[in-house]
Amino acid sequence: MRVKGKLLRWDDDKGFGFIRPNLTGPEVFLHINSLRNASRRPKEGDVITYALVADKQGRATASNATLTGDKLKGKQGAKRSNRRLPYAVMVSFTLSLLALKLSNYISLLLLLAYLGLSLFTFLIYALDKIAARKNRWRTPESSLHLLSLIGGWPGAILAQQWLRHKSIKQPFRGIFWLTIIINIAALAYAINLGMA
Repeated sequence: MRVKGKLLRWDDDKGFGFIRPNLTGPEVFLHINSLRNASRRPKEGDVITYALVADKQGRATASNATLTGDKLKGKQGAKRSNRRLPYAVMVSFTLSLLALKLSNYISLLLLLAYLGLSLFTFLIYALDKIAARKNRWRTPESSLHLLSLIGGWPGAILAQQWLRHKSIKQPFRGIFWLTIIINIAALAYAINLGMA
């Protein structure tokens, strides 16, 4: 059974809020990952349709939620394909780096630098997610972008997908993909000059 309600509070940085059901009942928790096929970010006052479920602590939680005007698509096919793209880019890049190393186009040091930066970036994302949950000091988005720009973006992709952190927020996503393009272009230029 699907229920309608109005979004009372929304914290866009943390990606969650609370819905007041149209029928009587307690406020319902809504996490950004529960929104399906959203054409935009939610805001206070939005009418949301959702399935009512209970979380591990027995609290009322929204599942398979949609914003007014958005349609719930079966099996979330579009959302799944959107989640595959980052993995495809990361795996293709990693395999290309390995092939370049085996062909002696890049040094082992460069390969290890990408690996180290990726691990470090993943760790920074994980710490930022913990900080967001505990309302503590956050890592500035500019620092996350800088880590991606200098080569930590494969780790950022893993963190975004596995930890569900910074995986939807705009304009962060657009800038993030721009840092990837710049990093790959700079690497290609360095390889072309024989500097990698």
